[in-house]
Amino acid sequence: MSTTAHTLPPLARLLLGFRRSGFWPIMTVVVALFVAMPVLTILVQVFSPSPEIWSHLASTVLPRYLLNTLGLVVGVGVGVLIIGVGTAWLVVMCRFPGQKIFEWALLLPLAVPTYVIAYAYTDFLQFAGPLQTFLRDLFGWGAGDYWFPQVRSLGGAITLLSLVLYPYVYLLTRAAFLEQSVCVLEVGRTLGRAPWKLFSTVAVPLARPAIVGGAALALMETLNEFGAVQFFSVDTFTTGIYRTWFGLGEQAAAAQLAGVLLLFVMALLLLERISRGRAQFFHTSSRYRELPRYELSTAKRWGAFVACSLPVLLGFVVPAILLLEMALTYGDARFGWSFLPYIFNSVSLAVAAALGAVGLAVLLSYGVRMAPSPMTTAAVRVASMGYAIPGAVIAVGILIPLAWLDQRIYGLLEGQFGWTVGLVLTGTGIALVYAYLVRFLAVSYNAVQASLTKVTPSMDAASRTLGRTPGGTLRRVHAPIMRGSLLAAGILVFVDVMKELPATIILRPFDFTTLAVRSYELASDERLSQASTASLAIVLVGILPVILLSRAMRRSRPGHAESS
Repeated sequence: MSTTAHTLPPLARLLLGFRRSGFWPIMTVVVALFVAMPVLTILVQVFSPSPEIWSHLASTVLPRYLLNTLGLVVGVGVGVLIIGVGTAWLVVMCRFPGQKIFEWALLLPLAVPTYVIAYAYTDFLQFAGPLQTFLRDLFGWGAGDYWFPQVRSLGGAITLLSLVLYPYVYLLTRAAFLEQSVCVLEVGRTLGRAPWKLFSTVAVPLARPAIVGGAALALMETLNEFGAVQFFSVDTFTTGIYRTWFGLGEQAAAAQLAGVLLLFVMALLLLERISRGRAQFFHTSSRYRELPRYELSTAKRWGAFVACSLPVLLGFVVPAILLLEMALTYGDARFGWSFLPYIFNSVSLAVAAALGAVGLAVLLSYGVRMAPSPMTTAAVRVASMGYAIPGAVIAVGILIPLAWLDQRIYGLLEGQFGWTVGLVLTGTGIALVYAYLVRFLAVSYNAVQASLTKVTPSMDAASRTLGRTPGGTLRRVHAPIMRGSLLAAGILVFVDVMKELPATIILRPFDFTTLAVRSYELASDERLSQASTASLAIVLVGILPVILLSRAMRRSRPGHAESS
């Protein structure tokens, strides 16, 4: 048999070995290719002959795109790491006033659309806004008599995005800290490690996959951001892609810009891999008692309170108050029962996408774990690249193959059965959910993969010796350990879908409106006060699952004491 196999051509031997490798690698590659199809459709455009417009972009605006995008990535990366990791450690390991409230309150900025917060802060901080008007009336200043920071700038965009995107790092890092074994921390304390030393040399290295995963999500969201940076007049690759694709109609040049944007993401991930080297961190103990909390001094307790309060105040409370004031003053005239379809459409799409994305992330992560090979690893990485591509570009990448399939289905049913059907795929919610899976798979995959990598392989071997199948090991061993990260992944996808805009506008069925679409339509017409109603509805719909799932994450840690 071996001799026969060696006589086959190399490609046939590869396929034969892949077929014999079992269920998990086959399913991993099939699912990854299914999710990656729109991304691959777009990447094909990169290798199209470059039009003259590409040379024009490279000689005029490309340097500005590079500098602004790099500045955003560096600034937001530093901001989300400081806020996210610091607040996660405080709420998990320290006792201070409001600690249990901050566990879920620190997630609230994630529920507000970035472009809506940009509009609210600009209206509040601009020269004719209430703050500067109040200062001029109070001190008798006139135009040019004082300096005030310019909100519509690169620095303003970095500050805003950091305040909105830090929950990506906070949520995954908090889940990682909750999953840590108390034995590791007890050993650190026994060796005389102070809280800061224990944090920097023990807790952070163990949580590194989650921290990097959260930071990668925040940075990919930064690279994908369009509404806020456009409103702040900051030219990035994303704004360039939109202008080139939808303004100039040059699909190949826009796809090439998207390809350069992808290089940013891959470079970030590659640098992290190189810096990590061969180091891997596992939890080898099953002792998951309630984590010990540090008793802080009075000054440090209130310092922790202020450190956790500022992100919530600036990232959620202040914008929410501004939006509430506008909604009460003017508001959307259609508010009432007519809003129920918007809420139902938004929630149903978000739930379907969250369940699908988490399920696919578990399948792909476990497939790579069970059969680590260059083929499965490459397939999963390509599938998770969708988060770095603008939503509208993904929508176009979906329309191309699904429109072709719709034509084939229409021709087959009409020719064989005489049935006349409409657009089965592109005219229904199927295309929308598919776009969300492509767009947000990386969100759930990073969370699941970060948690799965911390489960030592010896647990798999022990489960096998007890007669468990790979699927049984996943259900009985890995799933309970990863429960907190699975819930975190569900939260992130749910809230992201609630806010998603470009792909929804392009792919939504006729007369199908979500809260995000309603908010954007009004805001784009400069009716921000009316748009505030739908924006607040997005916040209210997103707050409840954030609170409930955050509490469920807290209880999901083995050894959690309800009374503590």
